[in-house]
Amino acid sequence: MYIDQVKQFATILGNLDGCLVKAVAYAERKPFDVSVLLNARLFPDMFPLSRQVQAACDAAKFAAARSSGKEAPKHPDTETTVDELRARIRSVVEFLGTFDAADFEGAATRLVPLGFFPGKALLGADYFTRLATPNFYVHATTAYDILRHNGVDVGKADFIGHQLPLRDL
Repeated sequence: MYIDQVKQFATILGNLDGCLVKAVAYAERKPFDVSVLLNARLFPDMFPLSRQVQAACDAAKFAAARSSGKEAPKHPDTETTVDELRARIRSVVEFLGTFDAADFEGAATRLVPLGFFPGKALLGADYFTRLATPNFYVHATTAYDILRHNGVDVGKADFIGHQLPLRDL
């Protein structure tokens, strides 16, 4: 379960990277400064696009790291350009690629401390499936939605990708 989802995080982040490439092309065609999109948000109290990308990256790397007992790479949240956000995505995808199934042995019963609830933890299975994974998808989806809302020509295939292993009947 864990390794499959970690691979899926990497796939979705790669697809999000592709959406950012489309955002740059869109801004060049119109033309406008693509950094306008980095500050776009769906509602005033929501994170802007740049922070949504950062949060999706964080959710993926921390889910893998905390579930395996490994140390996650540090990212100081200082990205201000599309190129910097794309570099962060690449860094996280590369990190996710270092995991294999053996890294998650015992993950379901490992206690994962919660920084936002000092002194509290979740069992690894609950942390991974009920907190980390939904958190990843909230931010990845919202980043996609911000781009789409602002006219970038992205669709469901850009988000999901063409990764389905179809088989003959």
